[in-house]
Amino acid sequence: MVETPRQVVVLLASFAVMAGLPAIAAAAGRPDFVTLGSQVCIMAIAAAGLDLLMGRTGLPSFGQAAWFGLGGYTVAILAAHAGDGSLPGWVTGAWFAWPAAILVPAVLALGIGALCLRTTGISFIMITLAFAQMFFFLFVALKAYGGDDGLSMRRRNALPFIGPRDDVGFYYVCLAALVLVLLVLRRVWRSRLGVVLDGIRQNERRMLAIGLNPFPYKLAAFVLAASLGGLAGALHVNLFRFASPDLLHWTQSGELMVMVVLGGLGSLWGAVFGAAALVLLHVFLAQWTEHWMIVLGPILVAVVLLARRGVWGALGGR
Repeated sequence: MVETPRQVVVLLASFAVMAGLPAIAAAAGRPDFVTLGSQVCIMAIAAAGLDLLMGRTGLPSFGQAAWFGLGGYTVAILAAHAGDGSLPGWVTGAWFAWPAAILVPAVLALGIGALCLRTTGISFIMITLAFAQMFFFLFVALKAYGGDDGLSMRRRNALPFIGPRDDVGFYYVCLAALVLVLLVLRRVWRSRLGVVLDGIRQNERRMLAIGLNPFPYKLAAFVLAASLGGLAGALHVNLFRFASPDLLHWTQSGELMVMVVLGGLGSLWGAVFGAAALVLLHVFLAQWTEHWMIVLGPILVAVVLLARRGVWGALGGR
């Protein structure tokens, strides 16, 4: 994974824009741009986790929404129990709630992944979809946590030096989380694990032939992707202070897959640009017309047909 000079310039320019987004939003009189920037960072984290599976390991999972929703519901449920006094108030601190939102999907993914990864191809897609829908219907049925009406949070998880309604401070937290995730994934991709995952994607039988068992490596990627999905879900629920079963629906997995393909499979940075492109298209087209999906569909088809390597590959000029 080597960036071209053009891609390096685009990365630096994009980071400069994101770092100065609150100032740009204030100058333009559009404070909603800050919330939009937070949303892009959050979805980029979830898409980067899925890209580890799809782009690097060759495992097209339709269950990423399960981890996204579970991470979100973890922080919302902790806040609900802290609010009614059944749990101490310190569980709503970000230092506790966010690691819990990462750990819960990771533990569940360890068991579910051990089952799902015994299948391949369409069977793998369908079984991950089935597990995601199981969690979706579970939370629809859990009336104690709002059922299909969802579960609200009174305030965001407590962060040091950042107020619960400080949108700018929370945006920088989301941006820092995205940068940290990308650095970790970049390190993973260049490690022995990343090389093995790339080999599995290219030819799993060859990896078996040279004496490597692909299963534990695929399971590690599955768990890591679930952890990142949980982190993204926790940030999403903190941003909007609301958890809904829609976070676990298969359409959410579909959106994440579109982000990955749109940005460029297996390119890491492509997940960020794909998430930004889809979120921005969604928001601005929805402001233009209520039939925004009719416009979005042809745009996505055109990008896939004309830029086979996605937005990030097109930026490389190769």
